[in-house]
Amino acid sequence: MSLIVRRVGRRVLHACVVVFVAVALLLLGPLSVLAFGELTQRGNFWSASRASSQQAPPPESHPAAVVQVYGARTLGWRGAFGIHTWIATKRENAQGYRVHHVIGWRYYRGGSAVVSQAGTPDFHWFGARPELLAEHRGEAAETMIDAIESAVETYPYADLYRVWPGPNSNTFTAWVARRVPGLELDLPPTALGKDFLGEGRVFGPMPSGTGWQFSLNGLLGLGVSPVEGVEFNVLGLGAGFDFDDLALRLPGLGRVSLAGTR
Repeated sequence: MSLIVRRVGRRVLHACVVVFVAVALLLLGPLSVLAFGELTQRGNFWSASRASSQQAPPPESHPAAVVQVYGARTLGWRGAFGIHTWIATKRENAQGYRVHHVIGWRYYRGGSAVVSQAGTPDFHWFGARPELLAEHRGEAAETMIDAIESAVETYPYADLYRVWPGPNSNTFTAWVARRVPGLELDLPPTALGKDFLGEGRVFGPMPSGTGWQFSLNGLLGLGVSPVEGVEFNVLGLGAGFDFDDLALRLPGLGRVSLAGTR
């Protein structure tokens, strides 16, 4: 009996060591961003910039329809782990853009977490410059906007918000993207919450609308897609490899290609 107990004990110890090492490796990226990034240089949220980053085409000089998806580091230490994402749309000949995203503080104040209103498409997210994650223009974009607006209206978690593991702002963006396959959105691993498929759902398409993924409430899973590549999800932190762009997908760091970091 004592021999069996010792064997079981060793196996449990080995399993604990493997889990500890895996989690430690997953945290290297976020910790390096905290140590060497510029997360503390944006100031307080009430004084941080929300100005345009000058990445969206001006409506007055670009009459064609536009669909863009942006992502920017969240405020404070959480920015080392993840980004906030949103979708901007402009119909043909429209005089301005509409911005669609989820904001947690609106939910905490008793309202809907979903925001869909006219606004600056490429704004700084409380001082963090946004990265353009996807863009479509012309007739294809005009067709997408109908599907995007329909998906926004049917988002099932407007009255629920959890920073981790979701549903959050990235859950919303991924929800819309899955219902608009032509968007082909490749959300980086820093879009924490994108793998939350919904209560009781464990299988679904990847956010790009291509390939499939298995996910347990966004806490543990695996996804395979010709757009995103292969990505593992452990405790909401994603890691994998993008074969299409020859890039690593790393927690905290995002997509790291042979040419540098994106």
